[in-house]
Amino acid sequence: MACIFILSAQPGLKISSDASVDGPARHLAHIGAYALLAVLLVHGLVGLGRPLTARTALLVGVLAIGYGITDEVHQAFVPERTANPVDVGYDAIGAAIGIGVARAWGRLRGSVRWPPEG
Repeated sequence: MACIFILSAQPGLKISSDASVDGPARHLAHIGAYALLAVLLVHGLVGLGRPLTARTALLVGVLAIGYGITDEVHQAFVPERTANPVDVGYDAIGAAIGIGVARAWGRLRGSVRWPPEG
């Protein structure tokens, strides 16, 4: 969350001066950052490698999207930055991907014993 906050506080932060590159790159950055945030939230709440309940997945989604909303409000006060509600949609996509990755990891870890017994 601190990393997202610091990046959001950078005035006029651009990946490229070409808008056709900058826009998609920003969207991918939102998705990646919030996917990682969701995985880290799962790790903090229940630990990776454990089964993820629907309740925990919902909580992680609400926390990640809630932080995305506050991040956009924060950007409204940063020079040369704007609050864009569409970015919250990309944050939600990233959070869903992160929850899916954490869930898959938990299922995989639950079905594989390491070290193998025998």
